[in-house]
Amino acid sequence: MDILEILRQDYQKFPLDQTYSIYAEDVYFRDPMNQFRGIKRYQQTIDFIRKWFTQPQLDLHEISRKGDLIETRWTLSWNTPLPWKPRISISGWSELKLNSDDLIVSHIDYWNCSRLDVLKQHLFLRNTQ
Repeated sequence: MDILEILRQDYQKFPLDQTYSIYAEDVYFRDPMNQFRGIKRYQQTIDFIRKWFTQPQLDLHEISRKGDLIETRWTLSWNTPLPWKPRISISGWSELKLNSDDLIVSHIDYWNCSRLDVLKQHLFLRNTQ
């Protein structure tokens, strides 16, 4: 199966049943909150989202590949387990770099908002219906 199709499917079922076999063992990951190397740590990050956030959803808006670079545009949303259960939403894009075996060796996420903007979403009470 084509890596773009695998990624499309992974976005739809995120954070469940992700296809970790498309990542190199020493994959580099970075987003505005984290930076690390290794597939095990990447799995732990996804497991954290699955266990601690309610109704996580990753909407894929666009995906394209040019040579060894895949770019995705997305919106990640979830309810944080606070008493008022705020619905948090982050839009952004990812740059995924592939090696010669078509394994992802680098996954860098960029947000269209600041970390402060995300914090503000947690602090202001909103109707979450």
